[in-house]
Amino acid sequence: MAESEQTPAGESNRGIAFSQAFKAFINEDWAPSPSDIDPANLPAQLPAAPWAAKRRAALSAAFPGELLVLPAGPLKPRNNDCDYRFRPHTAFAYESGLGEDKEPDAMLALIPAADGHQAVLFFHPRVPRTDPEFYADARYGELWVGQRESLAEMAALTGLETRDITEFDAIIGDGDARIVRDADEPFTAKVDALRTAAGSDVEAAKGKDEELARWLSEARLVKDEFEIGQMREACRRTATAFAAVVADFPQAVRRGRGERWVEGVFGLHARHLGNATGYDSIVAADDHATTLHWIRNTGELRPESLLLIDAGIEIESLYTADITRTLPLSGRYSPAQRQVYEAVLEAQQAGIDAAKPGNKFKDIHLAAIAVIARYLEQWGLLPVSAAAALDLENGQHFRRWMVHGTSHHLGIDVHDCALARDENYKEAELRPGMVCTVEPGLYFKAADLKVPPELRGIGVRIEDDIVITETGCEILSRDLPRHPDEVEAWMRQVWEWPPAGATD
Repeated sequence: MAESEQTPAGESNRGIAFSQAFKAFINEDWAPSPSDIDPANLPAQLPAAPWAAKRRAALSAAFPGELLVLPAGPLKPRNNDCDYRFRPHTAFAYESGLGEDKEPDAMLALIPAADGHQAVLFFHPRVPRTDPEFYADARYGELWVGQRESLAEMAALTGLETRDITEFDAIIGDGDARIVRDADEPFTAKVDALRTAAGSDVEAAKGKDEELARWLSEARLVKDEFEIGQMREACRRTATAFAAVVADFPQAVRRGRGERWVEGVFGLHARHLGNATGYDSIVAADDHATTLHWIRNTGELRPESLLLIDAGIEIESLYTADITRTLPLSGRYSPAQRQVYEAVLEAQQAGIDAAKPGNKFKDIHLAAIAVIARYLEQWGLLPVSAAAALDLENGQHFRRWMVHGTSHHLGIDVHDCALARDENYKEAELRPGMVCTVEPGLYFKAADLKVPPELRGIGVRIEDDIVITETGCEILSRDLPRHPDEVEAWMRQVWEWPPAGATD
């Protein structure tokens, strides 16, 4: 990875000074950008832009007369002078309509106006190729990070008024604003310092910031039509990646360190079909599948292994799928594997059946764990009855084998709307447009002596993404089979593709 000459003096020994001859030569003979030739030659508006405008209108109405600032966030160092791939803060992406890696260091400001708010996007636009930034700035320079948008191009993409980020300090003034505090820590510290210098009540201001963050989180509880379409697409692409993973199972077994091979194949398709993976993929074989967030993915795969894959593709708009399938490497579940799988599938179906308007969000979990507890009682694993185990105050014995919840909201964040108040989340009634997961599981660790030997080391989770409809729910991830017979048939079909005799 190359290093910019703009690195501050004393911080690096790798920079090479630019000669005057180079500086003169680098400025010569560059073709103009299309929009520089014709100002009307601008990019098409992003599909999310009209929907983002509606969201900003709701945000404006919620906080009349107040300056609101939503930072995209800065680049974050991965090691030394190398940064992680940039992903904007969720609130910024939701209200601006920007996805992918747009736009480090930007600020979306809703500035009080006579008719509500004026929404302005402050960012660092591209400079002419005669500017030293073009070749010398590793953060913004075109030779380093590619061509950036001009103010006019960004305005065309987003439908927002755009200004140079250098104008932003005049807007923030003495810090009298509501800001998203966790998006950009240096900016937050700067605003708190401005508030202190102005004699403002900093703690009260922080409380207002938290109210803004909560509102932005709860605004995403019900998805709009655009978001639901994006979730369908994320699930569709994720199903394609799952099929590619299954097709490569023989290689994953043969090459060794198979969990990581599967992770890599899924990641390849996530980058090819979308923006990235929506979270670190869980690829867990056998006893590893009993560790809920197993992301080391270093294990071997054996022909008889049962493999739990929890993965999702985040598409360019940053909406992500979150799907889990537990698959037999051999293509056929063993009797013990099928026993556990069918219990989890029944629990998941109970949760899906409970996912309908009028029921509460928590009813999805309650329906699923009732089935889980019943099977654990039938198998003689519970020290009490299923009913007693389901007592939240004096029971919960079933949680030895399913400690997690069954559902969470899903969207731009894999665990979306996380700052929502309990009464608007777990205790809230389900409404059409809510998107969530249904993902019960059973996890029998190899070291668990309360479990019969034939079940030890088996972990099963089945997870699908659903959207609440007027009458029930739609399974967005329905392209991937769930019933064990259908899973086995699907795996055989994947392995037999392309059909014998097919040609390119």
